[in-house]
Amino acid sequence: MTQAILAGGCFWCVEAVFRSIAGVSAVESGYIGGSGANPTYKQVCSGTTGHAEAIRVTFDPAVVSLADLLDIHMATHDPSQLNRQGNDVGTQYRSALFPLDDAQRGEMQAAIDRWNEGHPGQRAVTTIEGPATWNLAEDYHQEYWEGEGQRNPYCLAVIPPKLAKLQAGFAEKVKG
Repeated sequence: MTQAILAGGCFWCVEAVFRSIAGVSAVESGYIGGSGANPTYKQVCSGTTGHAEAIRVTFDPAVVSLADLLDIHMATHDPSQLNRQGNDVGTQYRSALFPLDDAQRGEMQAAIDRWNEGHPGQRAVTTIEGPATWNLAEDYHQEYWEGEGQRNPYCLAVIPPKLAKLQAGFAEKVKG
């Protein structure tokens, strides 16, 4: 199994997409890329810690490649928005990738380049950051869409369109 850390707005919304992908065995919500140890949701949401809301994906590269996961990530959020995704505004909602080694760093840059090539007139503002310390979010943020999220009006407005993008562009990668 391999891991990757991705940020692209609200971690509840990003988590819902990646939990739907074949070959993904775990998705954790957390915080990365800021200062201070063990940040809380309230601290991160204040925008003062520098952390991004992110997910850590554990996957089987024999089933789904890192390149595929990165392409899915770039397609299911808007990597051209600086420090925001829709109504979520602030550096905690930035589009960012956190490589765990040099090979991942190269694959992440290639994914940004592919997105830019496929979107003439737009540029991804996605950053490649790190190394950085991963901080697991509080328990109530884990598997949020499967629980509270399906009753949360914000999630109901944001997550289904992301899942539709996943299905439309990567149907063969969705769990059966």
